[in-house]
Amino acid sequence: MVADADIVIICLPGYSIREMLLRIKNCLQPGTAVGSVVSSTGFFFDAMEVLPQSNPLFGFQRVPFIARVKEYGHSASLLGFKDSLQVAVERSQQAEALCETLQQMFNTPTHLMANHYEVSLSNSNPLLHPARLYDLWSDWKEGDVCNRIPYFYEEWTERAAELYIAMDNEFQQLLAVLPVRKGSIPTVLDYYESTDAASLAAKLRSIKAFKGIQAPMLRVGNGYVPDFHSRYFTEDFPYGLAVISRLAHEKKVASPVIDRLCQWGLDKASTR
Repeated sequence: MVADADIVIICLPGYSIREMLLRIKNCLQPGTAVGSVVSSTGFFFDAMEVLPQSNPLFGFQRVPFIARVKEYGHSASLLGFKDSLQVAVERSQQAEALCETLQQMFNTPTHLMANHYEVSLSNSNPLLHPARLYDLWSDWKEGDVCNRIPYFYEEWTERAAELYIAMDNEFQQLLAVLPVRKGSIPTVLDYYESTDAASLAAKLRSIKAFKGIQAPMLRVGNGYVPDFHSRYFTEDFPYGLAVISRLAHEKKVASPVIDRLCQWGLDKASTR
């Protein structure tokens, strides 16, 4: 029960987090720490608004592993375990102690970040997925039908990598005007140990944990069309890329590529 918990970890998509915070708000005891398994979908922004100051907040920069359901409600496959985790803690005088507890729970070295911006803003899924989706379907129009479902990562293109790098360059400019320590959110080229679009595309195609993941598509007759209601569109655009775009505008940081892809994704998700 939430009322008896010392720590509450929310493992929900971005569009469900605020609703869940409102549901549990009156059940929480003062001092109960509330966190999210990933913070790049707006957790801290919502939690700071919804929950009282008496509840410490924490959130991870990246998910501890990739999970795929085998049998709903019974089993899942866990892939791509991280060597270390990064967590931010707000509203607590015992941040180090909470970080240590989380390290024990996940049995993974866990490092405390300076503030929530260092985990709330990510160049992982909020940039990664839109780059590939735009690459796949920016030219798609109603009536187009594909004869197969492409692999999301195993067929990653240099064009998608170029878009990813361009958005990350704008993202890094945003970080430069925020209270974020230099290097706390590495560039995508550094993170993926790449030097340019070609090497980044090759790296993404080679990652074992990404193998077998298909692009989000729906069957229609003898072919397939993009699924604009998939989680890629319902989460990564409105609760990922849009957060970065809004913050860039607030801080007067130029973000033309981010804005273009963000608007495209929001438009697609709202028209189908």
